[in-house]
Amino acid sequence: MKRVVTGNYAAAFAAMRARVNVVAAFPITPQTFIVEHISEFVNDGIMDCEFIRVESEHSAMSATVSASATGARAFTATASQGLALMHEILFTASGMRLPIVMPVVNRTLAAPIGIWAEMNDVMPERDAGWILAFVEDNQEVHDMVLQAYRIAEDNRVLLPMMVNLDAFILSHTVEPVDLMEPEDADRFLPSYKPEHAYLDPERPMGVGIFTPPEYIQEERYQTHAAMEGSKQVIKEVNDEFAKMFGRDYGGLVEEYRMDDAEVALLTLGTVTSTAREVVDNLRAEGKKVGLVKVRFLRPYPTDEIRSVASRVKAIGIYDRAISYGVGGPAYIEARSALYGHTDIPISNYLAGIGGRDVMLSDIEFMFNDLLKNAESGKVRKELVWINTRGVEQ
Repeated sequence: MKRVVTGNYAAAFAAMRARVNVVAAFPITPQTFIVEHISEFVNDGIMDCEFIRVESEHSAMSATVSASATGARAFTATASQGLALMHEILFTASGMRLPIVMPVVNRTLAAPIGIWAEMNDVMPERDAGWILAFVEDNQEVHDMVLQAYRIAEDNRVLLPMMVNLDAFILSHTVEPVDLMEPEDADRFLPSYKPEHAYLDPERPMGVGIFTPPEYIQEERYQTHAAMEGSKQVIKEVNDEFAKMFGRDYGGLVEEYRMDDAEVALLTLGTVTSTAREVVDNLRAEGKKVGLVKVRFLRPYPTDEIRSVASRVKAIGIYDRAISYGVGGPAYIEARSALYGHTDIPISNYLAGIGGRDVMLSDIEFMFNDLLKNAESGKVRKELVWINTRGVEQ
């Protein structure tokens, strides 16, 4: 069933097809339409779930945690300041090993206040114990919400998952999307039947209670091990989805024209589509450039990034966020993964922060800069601010 829909609609529709049992809803631009569409589905009688209108994002995550802890398939969505307000409860969700799925429409985090695309809202949550996926287009929004439940609910994982989509570029922009029929969704994603439904009156127990130092370190290790183990599950779910529906996203990363590339640019989110066009243009000029779409920041695709580094002469990392005083978060992650494994030049390119457009010429500059680094064997400039007034790039 192909329809032209927004990314927000694609996320809401996928939640309906996932047959979620509980939705906790609170509005925040530019996410609001996700939960509004779900309210319409419920009102129209085409979606059967408990729709809870709460008084804040903190309450939304608290209600979602409570629902998931009973064994319900739970869903909510947020953005920016709303995600920040959830911060405290995000750790509760992962520490209790609850397979919640939450689309996050990445938006500027105040101050200064803004409503446009930026990843500074989700990047501070890298250490919250959530699986973090980043999508390129509205079809991937739809597909990743469904895949997210398969990944999160796997007994080898049992961790919550965020599906991140760029504000307005996806959330409010329409694209043709293959919306899944209910029987196909049921075939791919069966009903959730947890082996351990925590809040069961017939089996009373304490959950998330006060715990002394003798046990917490082991819990932290188990969560870390589950995050590492989710890599295999992500690959399996991707392969099964591709086999069933013909859409293969590559698992943890997706490579584009990397077979003989001399330099590689790592991207997150929608800028990937623009970068593909630039790669094609530069290839037509005889320049051996390639693209790596980083689909997951948690778990981090360490082996895949090291494999890329072993095949090229220089790597660049694109960021739509900044860790003040250091560089872009995606750059920090890549540099950490490559420490001790390569001596090729590694550069960080910051662009699109606050929702500023990332143009073809901006990405062309990144690739040409990488080619110069590859030729010299040195980093011309480690941190490059693209089209930033008062800053030389």
